[in-house]
Amino acid sequence: MNILLAIHVIITLALIGVILMQKSDGSGMGLGGNPTSNMFSARGAANLLSRATAILATLFFLNSLLMAAISRSQSGTVDKILGEAPAQPTIPTDTSN
Repeated sequence: MNILLAIHVIITLALIGVILMQKSDGSGMGLGGNPTSNMFSARGAANLLSRATAILATLFFLNSLLMAAISRSQSGTVDKILGEAPAQPTIPTDTSN
């Protein structure tokens, strides 16, 4: 599970990086760069970044589902503990009278 979590973090960081490298269309709340100052001016680079975003998003989604499935299969011990009836509390008797 720890390996999958580490892979998940790497995919997340790569996805953030690829999204931040993409060209902004300039319509997002006044943020983003000037459309004339592109890091990648070629159309092929934009297609590559879009394809990389789609692949990383798919890997992120599949890894999330895999971690959820593994977590659910390992949660039998938790269900067993939660399924047990709690111990009945004892009421102290007052013997001073």
